[in-house]
Amino acid sequence: MPPVIHSYDPPDRFVAGTVGPPGQRTFFLQARAGTRLTSVALEKQQVEILGERVDELLDELMQADPGAGAPGGDPSRPPIIPALTPAELVDSAPLDQPIEEEFRAGTITLSWDPEDARVVIEVFPVTDAEVPIETDEEQLLELPLAEPEPDEVFLVRLPAPMARAFATRTASVVAAGREQCQFCGGPIDPDGHLCPRANGFRRSR
Repeated sequence: MPPVIHSYDPPDRFVAGTVGPPGQRTFFLQARAGTRLTSVALEKQQVEILGERVDELLDELMQADPGAGAPGGDPSRPPIIPALTPAELVDSAPLDQPIEEEFRAGTITLSWDPEDARVVIEVFPVTDAEVPIETDEEQLLELPLAEPEPDEVFLVRLPAPMARAFATRTASVVAAGREQCQFCGGPIDPDGHLCPRANGFRRSR
């Protein structure tokens, strides 16, 4: 059976966001087009790395070719990759409702399609390798290495300005978690935390 593809090319909105209080946040990638809405859960580190990689990809394209992203590679056309997020694309609103998790993200791929100047993000579900319970080391080495086809794919194709806005918002979302202790660098919960540099005393904000 072919995989279910949640495709947005481009979305009306594509953002990273969270649900829950600091220290207990669940991270989501969410795309919307009209009334269609897709939300995929993922780890904080995945969100952080994806945002950083999107920014780096756009910067590399700008450095390699000031006209990068112009369909057909026409250098006479103005560059369409903004160095900063355009003001009209700044998005600080919460995630759209209802938030219904389609799946939890495993592998995430990032690429650039020069034909129509799109940043392409593909998100695949977490998969568990099926290994027989009674398998010795020699048999394990002989198991096929082919990965199973994913049941679902979250595919988003973003114009460069929207991709830059996504990266900017993602950095803000990641940084909006628990404050760091100025003494040990650990996260501070709303009721404080046990700082190892305070001889076991609880420090608050």
